[in-house]
Amino acid sequence: MKHRYLIVIETAGSNYSAYSPDLPGCVATGKSSSEAKRNMRRAIDLHLQGLAEDDTAMPEPRSSAGYVTVDR
Repeated sequence: MKHRYLIVIETAGSNYSAYSPDLPGCVATGKSSSEAKRNMRRAIDLHLQGLAEDDTAMPEPRSSAGYVTVDR
């Protein structure tokens, strides 16, 4: 079964950091946005593997994202 988790990628000085609101503590970094995304995919795989090994239920994806336009 496939699950789709939201990830947030932010600039962090000279690199990028990523996290998933649905997976607290699961983070990754990279020299580019695409590298951070790639590393985050690996981090999520490892995170979910660890949960399975600990016999802990996999969190359901619940987060969503959107943009808001403001006039300034």
